[in-house]
Amino acid sequence: MFKKIDGGDIIGVRGEVVKTRTGEVSIMAQELFILTKSILPLPDKHKGLKDEEERLRKRYLDIIMNEDVKEIFIRKQRFWNSVRTFLVDRNFLEVETPVLENSAGGAVATPFSTHHDALDIDVFLRISMGELWQKKLLVAGYEKTFEIGRQFRNEGVDAEHLQDYSQMEFYWGYADFNDGMKLAEEMYKEIAMATLGSLKFETSGHKVDLGKKWVRYDFEELIRKKVGVDIYDADKKDIEAKLKELKIEYDKGVGKWKLVDLLWKHCRKQISGPGFVVGQPVEMTPLAKRCEDDSRKVEQFQIILGGSEMGNGYSELNDPIDQEKRFREQRALGDDGDSDAMEHDDGFVEALKYGMPPACGFGFSERLFSFMMGRPIRECVAFPLMRSEGKE
Repeated sequence: MFKKIDGGDIIGVRGEVVKTRTGEVSIMAQELFILTKSILPLPDKHKGLKDEEERLRKRYLDIIMNEDVKEIFIRKQRFWNSVRTFLVDRNFLEVETPVLENSAGGAVATPFSTHHDALDIDVFLRISMGELWQKKLLVAGYEKTFEIGRQFRNEGVDAEHLQDYSQMEFYWGYADFNDGMKLAEEMYKEIAMATLGSLKFETSGHKVDLGKKWVRYDFEELIRKKVGVDIYDADKKDIEAKLKELKIEYDKGVGKWKLVDLLWKHCRKQISGPGFVVGQPVEMTPLAKRCEDDSRKVEQFQIILGGSEMGNGYSELNDPIDQEKRFREQRALGDDGDSDAMEHDDGFVEALKYGMPPACGFGFSERLFSFMMGRPIRECVAFPLMRSEGKE
């Protein structure tokens, strides 16, 4: 019988359960039989799967041959479960919002589009975790909501970004961005302990300790300090010159604030964190409330860990007049060729006119998990999207 068993076969054993002298639970086998015969041999135990594309395409083999990979997805479950538990324990209501939308709202990103045959309309896969829908629930009277789900952006793929991924967003009525920062810091510490058993991890060449004091950085001052550019006094040509000096590629067809965003991304790579970046320009965040002491800026915070943005939140704009004006500005950018410009959502503006309480919204993606694990994000997805074989 044993001669018929190959590596990879799934077998059944009947017998008495015993403990060995060393205390190991074993079976005193009386009968052994094959449950499933492995037709193809498993990879060599020592050589394994070396080709990255093959590992990701045949992830079931990668997992069965590598305990470290198997552990990733056990930890990922702990990660998301800790997020859900944290929010539910603080009386947030978990909700579900549409994945297919008439317009791609709630973020500045390029959507995937398709056609809905039954309704004969063009629709988009959501680019946010129901931001505008959750705000409508604030109008409806729910004070605390959150959603964890999949969202989709038709943009680039790299070590930190995928085009479909898991995201969490919460919306908290009668709170502002200061409240959001306090809650986010508390939540990240709880997530780290549940996922890693520690507040410390290393990622992208940075050592991160969530137990340290979380520093606040001003967006304008940070860019001025790091690259010597005053983002409000500088014009588009000045910023383009600085980008050329820093050897940062850019699209000449985009507006000034898209170029400022490239400068910001360059500067943040030098910050290990933990910290919050605040004081972002209003042009870069169309859904955030303006700062009372400086109308050029918004009450926004971005969490910086390991040189990257690991969460984004702000005091929500609940002034329908200002919101409609910003939607018009975004539409103008779209007309000028900016594919990432946010669409005008008349239904959302109408909802705001009924009255939305002051609120804080905040969200982060599974990129946070990949950073905690110190791995590229594709490695932290069980079955990442791949090209068809033969089209690499």
